[in-house]
Amino acid sequence: MKAILCQQHGTPETLVYSDVQDPEPNEKEVVILVKACAVNFPDVLIIQNKYQFKPELPFSPGGEVSGIIEKVGSEVKHLNAGQRVLALCGWGGFAEKVKVSTDRVFPIPPQMDYLTAASTLYTFGTSYHALKDRAQIKSGETLLILGASGGVGLATVELGKVMGATVIAAASTSEKLAICNEKGADFLINYEAEDLKEKIKELTDGKGVDVVLDVVGGKYAEPALRSMAWKGRYLVVGFAAGDIPKLPFNLALLKGCSVMGVFWGRFSTEEPKQNQQNIMELVGMIQSGKIRQHIYKEYSLEEVPQALRDMMDRKVVGKAMVVFEEARAKRQEPRLDSRSEKREARDEMRELRAKKQEPRQDLRSEEREARDENWEDRKVVFGSVGDLRGGVGKSLGRSSWTTVSQEVIQKFADATEDFQWIHVDTEKAKALIQGGKNLAHGYLTLSLVPKLLYEILPLEGVQMALNYGTNSVRFPAPVYSGDKVRLSATLSKVEETPDGSTKLFIHAEMESNAASKPVCVAEVITLVRF
Repeated sequence: MKAILCQQHGTPETLVYSDVQDPEPNEKEVVILVKACAVNFPDVLIIQNKYQFKPELPFSPGGEVSGIIEKVGSEVKHLNAGQRVLALCGWGGFAEKVKVSTDRVFPIPPQMDYLTAASTLYTFGTSYHALKDRAQIKSGETLLILGASGGVGLATVELGKVMGATVIAAASTSEKLAICNEKGADFLINYEAEDLKEKIKELTDGKGVDVVLDVVGGKYAEPALRSMAWKGRYLVVGFAAGDIPKLPFNLALLKGCSVMGVFWGRFSTEEPKQNQQNIMELVGMIQSGKIRQHIYKEYSLEEVPQALRDMMDRKVVGKAMVVFEEARAKRQEPRLDSRSEKREARDEMRELRAKKQEPRQDLRSEEREARDENWEDRKVVFGSVGDLRGGVGKSLGRSSWTTVSQEVIQKFADATEDFQWIHVDTEKAKALIQGGKNLAHGYLTLSLVPKLLYEILPLEGVQMALNYGTNSVRFPAPVYSGDKVRLSATLSKVEETPDGSTKLFIHAEMESNAASKPVCVAEVITLVRF
């Protein structure tokens, strides 16, 4: 296979594009056929032997990949060959194949493309951990981001806005700040042309900022620390400027503020359950369109040295990506971000149905579709128990379609060891089942409810969200291989528990594009804690 090799520590120009032997997995590892690999600042450090982790020479840099599992180790039970995944490999990703320990591998949601999957975890994972777990930022607080145009910086701009903060983006050029403005920053500071401390004082009416997220370090750290509000939190993420600042810690004493280290890589191994919860919440935000990675440029594998040089020279705004040709060719179409685009897409689908003379939906279904047409115009975000109580009796809207493929049916059978022929024997199904398609297990249909529910349940600022159980379930119509399903839901009851959590009782109804009746109706219980 082809790979970019670091044979001696040095600059990106010393890297070599070479043939190497294909990796073989150990008992608890998988080999991934790489489709995309993100370029991150640690890649620049690791080839210079300046990073916390120091792999033996020769090695391939590249720590954040997406792709397809090619091989699994003998003790791997929860992952399968052919499965689409993203992985935090640390290094080895700038290659056609990489082996990764299974605790660093995560399935990709069906509707997420490889580019999005490989560009998400390092930046958004770091930012979300910083704001949620370390700073515990609250709606209404002021957030200053130093190096706001980089991968972590732009992710923090978006997440800061989602979490209700007033965002001040600081970067070195007007071009970089323009991207921050597009991502929703409330105020902009060019710290190469303006006095950082004075500008912060002006923007905050002398109060200072509640939270600083610093990926730059260097000469900007001290004026930012001097600009902290009482009980502020200074988040140390990185040192892109190259210099580790020497801060006068009497400032922390005088301001009653905290200086916090943010090392997401270690957090993900020390607190895996909390990290997994964060990832689930981030995926939900991506699927709902609340956050979206800004891609600076795509590079081929041979162009990795140039990508790393651009990163070192601080040219990258957002995320630089190494993308393999197959992934580029098969990439899904871009998401529809605006409401008008979504309506246009729905209109086009209706026209196609009419041309194909497909059966019309029943009147009740059409009325429901019309009623939900403007849902996004009136959707509220639940950021507290009070918000949830105000939403009782109201619709949560409708999810996007997801396809129940034969591959999904087979994987469910493998996981449950329920191999009834109506589910897995495609040849027998062709001969004996009307329509010739295998049936999805009823419990498979039910298992899709949480996945689709996360898409339409607009929770923000939660410490935990757990699918707690069901009160009732029925399956009025079957789901066949290849059918598309989507979920409609209504918040029916909110109940606070003694431990401070809140139970949400949700009436969920799943429909199929091939059935006139619902395919699953259930009252599901979700446990959340703010």
